[in-house]
Amino acid sequence: MAKDSSFDVVSQIDMQEMDNAVNQTKKEIAQRFDFRGSSASLELDEKSLKLTGEDEYKLTAILDVLRQRMAKRNIPLKCLKPGKVESAAKGTVRQNVEIEQGIPKEKARDIIAAIKASKLKVSAQMQDDQVRVSGAKKDELQAVIQLLKQSDFGIDLQFINMR
Repeated sequence: MAKDSSFDVVSQIDMQEMDNAVNQTKKEIAQRFDFRGSSASLELDEKSLKLTGEDEYKLTAILDVLRQRMAKRNIPLKCLKPGKVESAAKGTVRQNVEIEQGIPKEKARDIIAAIKASKLKVSAQMQDDQVRVSGAKKDELQAVIQLLKQSDFGIDLQFINMR
């Protein structure tokens, strides 16, 4: 019997590149004329960003600059999930932005359902925060990759560990 081939569908970002994008954003904020004398700031935690500014305009400007830096560093923009804007001390506002990594269970179910609906002879299964797809023919696995690239699941997908 032929050995099955497989690959993993994941959604992950390089946190070192994210840190670099945040640092570049901080430098640009410090140099921009419209941010002179303001208390605008950006902090990176393990799984979230904390934005602070005088008003919502400044928060959206910080987020726009961050997205530009992320795009230049090939970090998927879909990983950012902005929260609601809250008022903070001294008349400032803040916003938490979640950095989403891994495939949530409901998205994994949607991916598996799309693979099964394609009627290709492959099997897909959830493994923690990724989906493993295996099949006898590599051509069918590549067809699954093309199918998933064409579909929009609301998250950025990468395909790793092709064996």
